[in-house]
Amino acid sequence: MTASRSRSIAPASSLDACPVARTVDVIGDRWSLLIVRDAFDGVRRFGDFLRSLGVARSMLTTRLRTLVEAGILSAQPASDGTSYQEYVLTPQGRELFTLIVALRQWGEKYRFGERERHSTLIDTRTGKPLAELQPSTVDGQPVAPEHTQVVRPS
Repeated sequence: MTASRSRSIAPASSLDACPVARTVDVIGDRWSLLIVRDAFDGVRRFGDFLRSLGVARSMLTTRLRTLVEAGILSAQPASDGTSYQEYVLTPQGRELFTLIVALRQWGEKYRFGERERHSTLIDTRTGKPLAELQPSTVDGQPVAPEHTQVVRPS
């Protein structure tokens, strides 16, 4: 059983049965989310994460270890043959892209002034910004929060 699956045995409370609560346990703090963001931006080495984030070395060490243990990042020998180690998004980690885009789009909409400059995420194939994310039904129809309901296990 992998580390990412080991926590799914016998939920002890209603929070344990919540996918959001379990996800926040792993990536719900500032540094973990920013490490994942930077990994999507191509940052791979400890020193590069340290410079990019300005986080304490001990905090970065702890967060990287947690992300590796959770199966979000993998630690690999450096691709250039040096003795360094690189942190690379796993397939599970790459699936967090939608979450990072959603956080970015929310931040662009609500955390910046109308004329305030900020970075922009573009599609490298077209040079255009991404469309706004919209939850949808399995049929592709947009769905609003008031049309959803959490069904808890009995």
